Amino acid sequence: MNIGEFIRKIREEKELSINQLALYSDVSAAHISRIERGLREPSPAILRKISVALKVPYENLMEIAGYIDKQTDLPIPHVDDHPQRPTLTKKDERDMAKDLERIIDDLSQVDGLMFYNEPMTEEDKQLLKEAIEFGLRMAKMRNKEKFTPKKYRNKK
Repeated sequence: MNIGEFIRKIREEKELSINQLALYSDVSAAHISRIERGLREPSPAILRKISVALKVPYENLMEIAGYIDKQTDLPIPHVDDHPQRPTLTKKDERDMAKDLERIIDDLSQVDGLMFYNEPMTEEDKQLLKEAIEFGLRMAKMRNKEKFTPKKYRNKK
Protein backbone atom coordinates (compact mmCIF):
# COMPACT_ATOMS: atom_id res chain seq x y z
CA MET A 1 0.00 0.00 0.00
CA ASN A 2 1.41 3.38 -0.95
CA ILE A 3 1.00 6.59 1.04
CA GLY A 4 -1.86 7.90 -1.09
CA GLU A 5 -3.90 4.74 -0.66
CA PHE A 6 -3.21 4.76 3.08
CA ILE A 7 -4.33 8.38 3.48
CA ARG A 8 -7.50 7.70 1.47
CA LYS A 9 -8.26 4.61 3.57
CA ILE A 10 -7.87 6.49 6.88
CA ARG A 11 -9.83 9.49 5.56
CA GLU A 12 -12.71 7.26 4.48
CA GLU A 13 -12.65 5.33 7.77
CA LYS A 14 -13.04 8.64 9.59
CA GLU A 15 -15.81 9.58 7.15
CA LEU A 16 -14.06 12.75 5.99
CA SER A 17 -14.33 14.23 2.53
CA ILE A 18 -11.25 15.53 0.77
CA ASN A 19 -12.51 19.07 1.38
CA GLN A 20 -12.91 18.42 5.09
CA LEU A 21 -9.40 16.98 5.33
CA ALA A 22 -8.13 20.00 3.40
CA LEU A 23 -9.84 22.32 5.87
CA TYR A 24 -8.48 20.50 8.94
CA SER A 25 -4.96 20.04 7.57
CA ASP A 26 -4.45 23.36 5.79
CA VAL A 27 -3.42 21.44 2.64
CA SER A 28 -5.36 22.15 -0.54
CA ALA A 29 -7.99 19.63 -1.62
CA ALA A 30 -6.36 19.41 -5.05
CA HIS A 31 -3.02 18.52 -3.48
CA ILE A 32 -4.62 15.86 -1.25
CA SER A 33 -6.42 14.43 -4.28
CA ARG A 34 -3.15 14.22 -6.23
CA ILE A 35 -1.45 12.49 -3.29
CA GLU A 36 -4.27 9.97 -2.96
CA ARG A 37 -4.20 9.22 -6.70
CA GLY A 38 -0.43 8.75 -6.59
CA LEU A 39 0.36 11.72 -8.81
CA ARG A 40 2.32 13.57 -6.10
CA GLU A 41 4.62 12.48 -3.30
CA PRO A 42 3.90 14.38 -0.09
CA SER A 43 6.74 16.18 1.66
CA PRO A 44 7.39 15.53 5.36
CA ALA A 45 5.79 18.91 6.17
CA ILE A 46 2.59 17.97 4.33
CA LEU A 47 2.59 14.56 6.04
CA ARG A 48 2.81 16.27 9.42
CA LYS A 49 -0.25 18.43 8.65
CA ILE A 50 -2.20 15.43 7.39
CA SER A 51 -1.20 13.30 10.39
CA VAL A 52 -2.52 15.94 12.79
CA ALA A 53 -5.79 16.26 10.86
CA LEU A 54 -6.32 12.49 10.64
CA LYS A 55 -5.06 11.90 14.19
CA VAL A 56 -2.58 9.23 13.11
CA PRO A 57 1.07 9.04 14.21
CA TYR A 58 3.35 11.14 12.03
CA GLU A 59 6.01 8.41 12.14
CA ASN A 60 3.58 5.92 10.56
CA LEU A 61 2.97 8.23 7.61
CA MET A 62 6.70 8.91 7.25
CA GLU A 63 7.42 5.18 7.23
CA ILE A 64 4.72 4.36 4.67
CA ALA A 65 5.89 7.25 2.47
CA GLY A 66 9.40 5.81 2.59
CA TYR A 67 11.07 8.62 4.51
CA ILE A 68 11.99 6.42 7.51
CA ASP A 69 13.44 2.91 7.52
CA LYS A 70 11.45 0.79 9.99
CA GLN A 71 14.40 -1.38 11.08
CA THR A 72 16.78 1.46 11.86
CA ASP A 73 14.46 4.45 12.40
CA LEU A 74 16.88 6.41 10.21
CA PRO A 75 15.91 8.59 7.28
CA ILE A 76 16.19 6.86 3.93
CA PRO A 77 18.24 8.86 1.40
CA HIS A 78 15.96 10.15 -1.37
CA VAL A 79 18.34 11.66 -3.87
CA ASP A 80 16.49 9.98 -6.72
CA ASP A 81 18.59 6.91 -5.91
CA HIS A 82 21.70 8.61 -7.34
CA PRO A 83 24.64 8.46 -4.93
CA GLN A 84 26.77 10.64 -7.19
CA ARG A 85 26.74 14.42 -7.11
CA PRO A 86 23.94 15.89 -9.22
CA THR A 87 25.27 17.52 -12.37
CA LEU A 88 24.37 21.07 -13.33
CA THR A 89 25.06 23.36 -16.25
CA LYS A 90 28.10 25.67 -16.13
CA LYS A 91 25.88 28.69 -15.41
CA ASP A 92 24.13 26.87 -12.57
CA GLU A 93 27.52 25.82 -11.21
CA ARG A 94 28.69 29.47 -11.16
CA ASP A 95 25.45 30.64 -9.54
CA MET A 96 25.65 27.90 -6.94
CA ALA A 97 29.28 28.70 -6.20
CA LYS A 98 28.31 32.33 -5.53
CA ASP A 99 25.44 31.25 -3.29
CA LEU A 100 27.68 28.81 -1.44
CA GLU A 101 30.41 31.43 -0.89
CA ARG A 102 27.82 33.88 0.45
CA ILE A 103 26.44 31.28 2.87
CA ILE A 104 29.91 30.22 4.03
CA ASP A 105 30.91 33.88 4.50
CA ASP A 106 27.79 34.44 6.61
CA LEU A 107 28.60 31.33 8.67
CA SER A 108 32.23 32.31 9.15
CA GLN A 109 31.16 35.70 10.53
CA VAL A 110 29.40 33.93 13.38
CA ASP A 111 31.85 33.92 16.26
CA GLY A 112 32.28 30.52 17.87
CA LEU A 113 30.13 28.47 15.51
CA MET A 114 28.74 25.62 17.66
CA PHE A 115 27.27 22.21 16.96
CA TYR A 116 25.52 20.44 19.86
CA ASN A 117 27.08 22.99 22.22
CA GLU A 118 30.59 22.07 21.02
CA PRO A 119 32.83 24.32 18.90
CA MET A 120 32.97 23.21 15.27
CA THR A 121 36.29 21.89 14.02
CA GLU A 122 37.59 22.67 10.54
CA GLU A 123 36.53 19.18 9.47
CA ASP A 124 32.99 19.86 10.74
CA LYS A 125 32.91 23.13 8.83
CA GLN A 126 34.05 21.36 5.65
CA LEU A 127 31.34 18.71 6.06
CA LEU A 128 28.76 21.44 6.61
CA LYS A 129 29.95 23.21 3.47
CA GLU A 130 29.65 19.97 1.45
CA ALA A 131 26.16 19.32 2.82
CA ILE A 132 25.03 22.84 1.91
CA GLU A 133 26.54 22.47 -1.55
CA PHE A 134 24.71 19.18 -2.08
CA GLY A 135 21.44 20.75 -0.90
CA LEU A 136 21.88 23.67 -3.29
CA ARG A 137 22.57 21.29 -6.17
CA MET A 138 19.44 19.28 -5.44
CA ALA A 139 17.30 22.40 -5.08
CA LYS A 140 18.52 23.78 -8.40
CA MET A 141 17.92 20.46 -10.16
CA ARG A 142 14.44 20.07 -8.76
CA ASN A 143 13.48 23.65 -9.53
CA LYS A 144 14.79 23.26 -13.06
CA GLU A 145 12.74 20.10 -13.50
CA LYS A 146 9.65 21.66 -11.95
CA PHE A 147 9.59 24.49 -14.47
CA THR A 148 10.65 22.47 -17.52
CA PRO A 149 7.75 21.14 -19.59
CA LYS A 150 7.49 17.35 -19.37
CA LYS A 151 8.21 16.77 -23.05
CA TYR A 152 11.61 18.50 -22.66
CA ARG A 153 12.70 16.78 -19.44
CA ASN A 154 15.49 14.23 -19.57
CA LYS A 155 14.19 10.70 -19.49
CA LYS A 156 15.77 8.57 -16.75
